[in-house]
Amino acid sequence: MVLDSWAVMAWLKGEQPAAARVRDLLEAADRKEGKLLMNILNVGEVFYLCAKARNRAYAERVLQNLRSRVGTVSATDELILDAVRLKAKYPVSYADAFAAVTAMNQNAALVTGDPELRSVATAERSLKLEWVAGESRHSGFVD
Repeated sequence: MVLDSWAVMAWLKGEQPAAARVRDLLEAADRKEGKLLMNILNVGEVFYLCAKARNRAYAERVLQNLRSRVGTVSATDELILDAVRLKAKYPVSYADAFAAVTAMNQNAALVTGDPELRSVATAERSLKLEWVAGESRHSGFVD
């Protein structure tokens, strides 16, 4: 599974039900019962958001926690071009495009609650979402 920054920030803020699901995924990864990935650009986004919301020391602690539990996917030239093509086609943020393309390339579900990604997943059948936001789940998304 691939985590996007929305899911990680919901976990850090304790926003339910997303926080509980992300915690469960992280604990499963700790037990080597599943593998979690994040694009390095999304890891950087989490760092920035944490530093902005609190301070750099907090952001460094979050970064250390994530890097010890979640594998990172580098932003290669090809991945960057795939992400910008997706961004040009759909109304998603730059960072969301990286999360989506990473999940698609890994043939993995993207763990998110970001509403921007729903329209992409509807149009791009290769993008599977595990929807962790509190609203009702949409058919066609991975449970």
